[in-house]
Amino acid sequence: MNFHVVILQATMIFGAIGLGGGLYEALLIDRAWPKLPQLIQPQRGGIDRKLFWIPMHTIYEFALVAALWANWQNPFARSCILAALAAHAITRAWSLLHFIPAALRFEQADDLSPPETAAAWAWTRQSRWRIVIEACAVVALVLALSGG
Repeated sequence: MNFHVVILQATMIFGAIGLGGGLYEALLIDRAWPKLPQLIQPQRGGIDRKLFWIPMHTIYEFALVAALWANWQNPFARSCILAALAAHAITRAWSLLHFIPAALRFEQADDLSPPETAAAWAWTRQSRWRIVIEACAVVALVLALSGG
């Protein structure tokens, strides 16, 4: 198997793992934590989402760059990988500017007031769009692997 294909396959797998993590949070964690904020508060015995997301994003981002480099000579694969990279960059920028600061505030709060609970539910609804955008990135990588 060619090196450029292996790199692209690994990148797609990392993207799918991240997508699975997003689905896990949306389907299980986000449905409960606005009512029970301690679920996402490590200092109160809850999950520490950073333990998954920081390594996952780091590995995936390096893989995206490596896949782009390895497949640069293939115009179709290059376009697909660039689309995946753009979609991921959009979700990362949105996360850094909006979701992460809010999540850190929710993690540090004791119990949520009614306005904070409403903000938490809004956060969970908005966060679902990141899954949709990341799914587009994974589809773009699948297309790159298929060769068109």
